[in-house]
Amino acid sequence: MTAELVRGQNHPLPEARLEIRVSAGKPVLAGATLSDAQGKVRGAEWVAHPGAPTLPGLEVSKQAAADHRLAFDLDALPESVHRVDVLLALPTGTGGPVRFGAVAAPFVAVTGLDGSEVASYTITGLDSESAVIALELYRRQDSWKVRAVGQGYAGGLAALLADQGLAEAAQLATGINDAVVQGLSRSVAPPPPRLPEGDRALQTPAPAGSQGASGTVPPQQGAPGAPQHGSPYDVTGEASPVAPPAAPGASINYTHPGRAAGAPPPPAPTAPPSDPGQPAQPVAGAATGWSMEERLYNQVWGMFEDLARTVAAYRSAVDFADSRMEQELDKALSDPRSRIGGQGHVAREAAQTKHTELVGQARAALDRDLTQLIAESDVVEPALPVAFARWDNPVWHGYRVPMEIPMALRLGDLHLPESENLRIPMLIRLPLERGLWIDSGRSGHHDELVDQDELRRLAMDVAVAHAARLLAVYPAGEFVVHVIDPAGSAARSLTPLVRSGVLPAPPAVGPASVADVLTRLTERVDLVQMAVRGGVADALPPGLDTAEQLLIVNDFPHGFDDRAVTRLRYLADEGPSVGVHLMMVADREDAAAYGPLLDPLWRSLLRLSPVPDDHLADPWVGHAWTYEPPRVPRGSQVLDQVLDQVAEARRTWDR
Repeated sequence: MTAELVRGQNHPLPEARLEIRVSAGKPVLAGATLSDAQGKVRGAEWVAHPGAPTLPGLEVSKQAAADHRLAFDLDALPESVHRVDVLLALPTGTGGPVRFGAVAAPFVAVTGLDGSEVASYTITGLDSESAVIALELYRRQDSWKVRAVGQGYAGGLAALLADQGLAEAAQLATGINDAVVQGLSRSVAPPPPRLPEGDRALQTPAPAGSQGASGTVPPQQGAPGAPQHGSPYDVTGEASPVAPPAAPGASINYTHPGRAAGAPPPPAPTAPPSDPGQPAQPVAGAATGWSMEERLYNQVWGMFEDLARTVAAYRSAVDFADSRMEQELDKALSDPRSRIGGQGHVAREAAQTKHTELVGQARAALDRDLTQLIAESDVVEPALPVAFARWDNPVWHGYRVPMEIPMALRLGDLHLPESENLRIPMLIRLPLERGLWIDSGRSGHHDELVDQDELRRLAMDVAVAHAARLLAVYPAGEFVVHVIDPAGSAARSLTPLVRSGVLPAPPAVGPASVADVLTRLTERVDLVQMAVRGGVADALPPGLDTAEQLLIVNDFPHGFDDRAVTRLRYLADEGPSVGVHLMMVADREDAAAYGPLLDPLWRSLLRLSPVPDDHLADPWVGHAWTYEPPRVPRGSQVLDQVLDQVAEARRTWDR
């Protein structure tokens, strides 16, 4: 059971190895300080921050981001450490906001390594503060507890560190900010959806006489593949300010927040309403963008945000109705006089009637929004280009190898329990900034009816579908896929890739072949990095393939020795910056013997599931979204036909 903490509340920690996940509306830096039994931080060496992200027993992010995952092994902390303070701060010198009051309330969650949430805390009430102590982990006898702190500092990071007793607080704060600024200059975050103010807001009238709030909902379980730069799939964007709860007696405001305006766009197509007073008929591409592809991309993101916020409003209203009914019942039954003559029964019926009325009003507003979003989805889905389209979309029947790389790629679909009939395409920006992990284990909430062998096969099928789509959306010769399958267990799933001839070499089988593939890709990363850093990118060795590279690794860590594991970690850390990406098909439990050594590897990858699973979160509210992997229709030849065209284009390009 998750504990939703309020300021000052504590909660026991059931295990020593855990993660703390941070979701914020803007990039923030995350760190931690260690204190002894007297509450003293003994020096800068007891501070973990982006410039020095690792201390014994903990690791923080190397970069400022809207989402963080901090790793802790409390048993590995020095014996003299009795308290760990988790801190957040807005970086200075980056052009971003300078106070927490100008951004959405940060949310922190303590989770187990399997993603199960232990406790969460939404840090509200901040205004002029630019740094805050979010949580405190502390020893209590032989166990650990977490406390929600929320102590803000208008003086920023320097004031926070000085309050921790560090004499060199100002110098340390400056050094931390310098490290963050340098890191941000090396990272290019994908832009958020660019939609004009009110461009696609759902203007639903507020029901009269209802009560509730339009958005202050503590986020639910976040994504184990975090990151995530503000979303399940790596888009850093500014979260719209979340409205505070309405005062009792106020109406629920179900209108959706306006979008931030983007660059000057061409006029978006619109359709006049068929009936005055009714919402305009949805039109594909009715969003800001310089091309139809960009407008559709932004429209999908707008639908995603609309659904997140309208469900948040519904859930908040239901929570309010539940709370109000409990309060009215407590008040009625606390008076002994109400128990005489049936007054208590009358009070219960009145409270239940009001509760039903409030929930009904909230559901009616939600249904109106869902109806409009479903109508929009029905128009947008058929208009999506190949890179955004499902495998059953007819656009694939007219597929031709493209001349340019698209801006994004579809990895599956997302939906919420309240929106079973509405699927939002899950789009990630290209080129890939993070690797992918197709989880073939049962560490999440996988369908228990699927046995382990079937789960592994499904995971590899999903990996092949992702790889095929990546090959299909890149121009000929600009994307290459390598496969490591040490035991040959994925031969059936790999048949489409092998048969079509899109692979430059057969899947690597056996330890020797595994080592050879990893060595060649590691050397490629080294060569390209040296050339780029030396400013001589045109001096690469003749014959070096400069195409984007994807390495699919099946059944990890089978067939990997310690050297191979080290090279794989190196590729995960350094490869994306020079066009080498990982796609792991693995059960994390199979690699449990490595302990925390591989934790950074798993954290660097975006976790996806081979069966529907609710492990991803949105960047605005933090709902737990059900992810559905892409499926090629049963009996369809579309994937084989597409791969045949890719292989033929590659052969022509090689000539």
